[in-house]
Amino acid sequence: MKKGEILTDQRKILSVLQEARTIAVLGLSPKPDRDSYRVARYLQDEGYRILPIRPAQKEILGEKAYNGLEEIDEPVDIVDAFRSSDQIMAHVPGVIRLRPRVFWMQLGIEHPGAAGMLMDAGIDVVMNRCIKVEHENLFRKKIIV
Repeated sequence: MKKGEILTDQRKILSVLQEARTIAVLGLSPKPDRDSYRVARYLQDEGYRILPIRPAQKEILGEKAYNGLEEIDEPVDIVDAFRSSDQIMAHVPGVIRLRPRVFWMQLGIEHPGAAGMLMDAGIDVVMNRCIKVEHENLFRKKIIV
């Protein structure tokens, strides 16, 4: 099995965002004023299918909400995490089971230990970057990489 890597190269991030179709958003808030909601709404508006992961919610952004990653039984391209760094490790087994191409930790979130385990399982990792900002920079502003 190919070992994953930490993605920092804009070309590789562009490739991931171009090829992805389904994004599970871990910690997606149902509140429109929260960053997780705004980012997921943007991604949805850009054509991605969003799978909300938020216990005790039935639906967010018109999509069925899941209590956890373990409930998802379909392919996921990216798991986008809006969880604090100290909560990331608890999600590693669920991410490894899903086998997304990328586990994405939002701005301000880093966990090198979790990243190492995910990369050993062949999953690429992005840390401390906003997927919305990266998408806007690569697609809307047409930055040439």
